[in-house]
Amino acid sequence: MTEATPPVETTEQPDAETPSADTPSAETPSAETPSADGMPKRATRPSRQERDPLELARRIVELAEDKKAADIVLLDLTALTTLADYFVICSGGSERQLDAIADGIVGPLRDEKTKPFGREGTPISHWVLLDYGSVVVHILTPPERDYYGLEKHWAEAKTILRVQ
Repeated sequence: MTEATPPVETTEQPDAETPSADTPSAETPSAETPSADGMPKRATRPSRQERDPLELARRIVELAEDKKAADIVLLDLTALTTLADYFVICSGGSERQLDAIADGIVGPLRDEKTKPFGREGTPISHWVLLDYGSVVVHILTPPERDYYGLEKHWAEAKTILRVQ
């Protein structure tokens, strides 16, 4: 016994050459129109506006001051390393203040369209690092700052400013 297969219904497709009301015409390109390599075109993200590193570092110092960070130091590392152009090192007296300083830097800069590449550490670890590419921010409690001695490690760096 053989089973009968049901008939397959086909629908006519419009010619590829004749545009219909559903397909975009050549005069109005769409984001879905494939590119030369056959992949769909996608809207490009706006690139990050590159800020002057020194301007960014000074703005970070201002924002840290606003949150009552202590002993703020801005170091120029341009002659020493390609890791970053500037370090901003500051202290906070408590875990809560470390978090407030970090958030007080990240929030306003994000509003100014400058986002960090990364945020490492937590207030409970007593060291928070904000990576802005050309500027790296270290926010530490005084005991950790003394222990790690970043200013001593980078003693050859030029101190641009120190806010007590």
